[in-house]
Amino acid sequence: MTTIAQIEAENIAGSDRTMPGVGDRVRVSYNITEGERKRIQIFEGRVLAIHNGGIRSTFTVRKESSGIGVERIFPLYSPFVVNIDVKSRHRVRRAKLYYQRELSGKKARLKEIRN
Repeated sequence: MTTIAQIEAENIAGSDRTMPGVGDRVRVSYNITEGERKRIQIFEGRVLAIHNGGIRSTFTVRKESSGIGVERIFPLYSPFVVNIDVKSRHRVRRAKLYYQRELSGKKARLKEIRN
C-alpha cells in the first residue's frame, strides 16, 4: 500500500523544476485556454513568497502593470506552468516580502546578486 507521501515523492522526482528564491525576478510562462484555443502567456515579476508543500508547493509573483500591482500564485509542479526563467537574483533578509506591496519606484529596490 502506497501512502500519499510516497506518491508525492515520485511525482516530484519526475519533475526537473527548481524553486526560484524569494526576491528573484522571474518570467513564468504558462498555458491559457480560451475556448478551443491554447496559447502561452508570460508573467514577469518579483517572487514575494514561497509556500513549500511537497507537490503542492506554490510561489507568489508580483508585478506592476500600469501603476497597479498585480499578484499571481503559481503552483510549482502544475502542468500549466511551462517554464520558469530566473532573470536576476536579489539579496533579501526575509522569507516573505509582503512589505513590497506598499512600496513603489526606488523604494522597492533590492540589492542584486551578481555572479
